[in-house]
Amino acid sequence: MNFALRPPTAGRPGPGAGRGATMENLEKQLICPVCLEMFSKPVVILPCQHNLCRKCANDVFQSSNSLWQSRSSSSSSFSSSSMVSSGARFRCPSCRHEVLLDRHGVYGLQRNLLVENILDIYRQQEACRSVPVPMKPEQQQQQQQLLCEEHEEEKINIYCLSCETPTCSMCKVFGKHKDCDVAPLSSVYLRQKTDLSDSIAMLVANNDHIQALLSELEDMCCRVEENSQHQREHLDERFEGLVALLDERKQDLVGLISKHQDDKLKHLRSLIGRHSEQLEAAVALLETAIQSMEEPHMSLFIQSAKVILEKMAVTAGASHMERPEIGFESLSHFVLDTDDLAELLRNIDFSPGVGDDGEEDPEGGEE
Repeated sequence: MNFALRPPTAGRPGPGAGRGATMENLEKQLICPVCLEMFSKPVVILPCQHNLCRKCANDVFQSSNSLWQSRSSSSSSFSSSSMVSSGARFRCPSCRHEVLLDRHGVYGLQRNLLVENILDIYRQQEACRSVPVPMKPEQQQQQQQLLCEEHEEEKINIYCLSCETPTCSMCKVFGKHKDCDVAPLSSVYLRQKTDLSDSIAMLVANNDHIQALLSELEDMCCRVEENSQHQREHLDERFEGLVALLDERKQDLVGLISKHQDDKLKHLRSLIGRHSEQLEAAVALLETAIQSMEEPHMSLFIQSAKVILEKMAVTAGASHMERPEIGFESLSHFVLDTDDLAELLRNIDFSPGVGDDGEEDPEGGEE
């Protein structure tokens, strides 16, 4: 990083003043809008990207929901408001955005680990500034001896911009840095401190954007799961409708086969009845004829034989056996050709470009 030479101005604040302003600005960003104190962990982030102490979020939720407020006084560390019915809500104290809670209540809100880490670093820095760390004698001696190695008793008070290294005034006047661009060490320190502070602020803002993007992606995942479930249910309904239609048509065709079966069986049973009656009459006539053969008197035999012969002649004349036509029992004409339908069912697919609501599908449109 290149620095332009800029002489120090009268009354310019020193490094300690710049550091104090930076820490003061950082502290303002770490104040909870509810308790107006520095955040106490765990810190939760709301969908609107504002942060609260989880205890303060719990207090805001209880004050907004009187049903749970009476229970909060007797609750333990995992209070009764941590498990609530889905749909409980409260408003963000900073922007009044409505926050919808799931059944875990405020314990279901996402923790902002970035703010918690910055909080820890800030407290460590404040502790180091307010309580000086005891240094060993050799460390104190090194701190007191920030002197130039080439020029004894010359303090390091300037910064060589060309070589990017701290040095002393004698090195600039007589030493190896006499042709280099230099700047006061304090101004370079403040400039670097400001740049680092700005970079930290940019990184925090970028991390907030990333966290917002992650929340948006999580919401998209939920919507994808919900839409997929809806499409599965819709697909089940369509296929159940097809199955019902096929079953209805099947019953119609089965009924047609049953009707032809009943008609054929009725005709065959009618023939069986008529031929059975003829057979019974022939058997009875045969028995009568056999008995007449045993008649000892010739005159009686002749009379009975004449009658029997006449009946036999009538029976023989009426004994024409009616038969069904060849192949009468076959039902081979009931042939169902389902090859085309089966091929159509095998190739059934989603209609590209149009959704259930009539709108174009962006994925289908791109194809």
